[in-house]
Amino acid sequence: MTITVNTPQEFVTRWLNLAQPRLGAKPLSCTDEWFAPAERMLSPDPAVFIVGKFDDHGKWMDGWETRRRRGGGYDQCVVKLGLPGIIKGVEIDTSHFTGNFPPAASLDACYSEGDPTDSTVWHEAVPSVNLQGNSHHYVSVDDERTWTHVRLNIYPDGGVARLRIHGQVQCNWDKRDPQAVVDLCAVENGGRPIAWNDSHFGPPHPLLTPGRGVNMGDGWETRRRREPGNDWLIIELGHLGTIEEIVVDTAHFKGNFPDRCSIQAAHVTGGTEQSLITQSMFWPVLLSEQKLGMDAIHKFSEQVQGIGPVSHVRLNIFPDGGISRLRLFGKIA
Repeated sequence: MTITVNTPQEFVTRWLNLAQPRLGAKPLSCTDEWFAPAERMLSPDPAVFIVGKFDDHGKWMDGWETRRRRGGGYDQCVVKLGLPGIIKGVEIDTSHFTGNFPPAASLDACYSEGDPTDSTVWHEAVPSVNLQGNSHHYVSVDDERTWTHVRLNIYPDGGVARLRIHGQVQCNWDKRDPQAVVDLCAVENGGRPIAWNDSHFGPPHPLLTPGRGVNMGDGWETRRRREPGNDWLIIELGHLGTIEEIVVDTAHFKGNFPDRCSIQAAHVTGGTEQSLITQSMFWPVLLSEQKLGMDAIHKFSEQVQGIGPVSHVRLNIFPDGGISRLRLFGKIA
């Protein structure tokens, strides 16, 4: 286990936050939420502090905050993850909690088909760690087991602004109909970005999440390119499959959408994620360069080349800009 304070670890940008409400994550129970409800702790937005804002319980805080304990014990909150996954790292954020943050916290995890019960067996994912006020705490996790729920323990009480559970989605493809058409790159099917040349406006994970983008910040956008070339992103599919239709959505991108895009793909075996960057330049073309428009859904089916089953794709955008969503519909191989 490695812990850093206010210095993000690699897992933050490499792995998806499994505790996102839009993926289905939600608090199931907590010992107390007197000052602030636990659901605020899972908000995708950075925590804010509003001067002079109070409610019936006291100062309004953007996070989960319990009352002061006077009888011993400690507080805890059980959270259902949006998708089952292997936890790679945890962020415990105490932003704006200064005189009311917990001095320590730990995290348990379990795998449960339904909501956890009194007989559920919990396992320690993160042992007790010291916390600081108004700080981001990043804790790496080295455990290959799959979890569906986590339990945050705070000692003895206090407030946590945000809880992020970064991990690798795990899918049970044995139960899927092999003839069904699915989005092979969707996060709920195990798709994930593994390499990109630029993420100035944020990591590209939203590109593969459910639904259309809610605003221009909900997608993948690169900086303005001032030199020759183009931007690119490599995605590992959730399962080896044959792609039949491609959807590129530029929702909310109007003065900053890419002029064109293309996609290369391959069935990759061996090597490392880093070595794929070089290999991907020579992958077969799945979708030749296609013109894009602002704030629109672009569907390509006849233009998709029949190159057989693939495991990885490389999305090229020319020369730069932002895309809200990418869908790769096909059948598993």
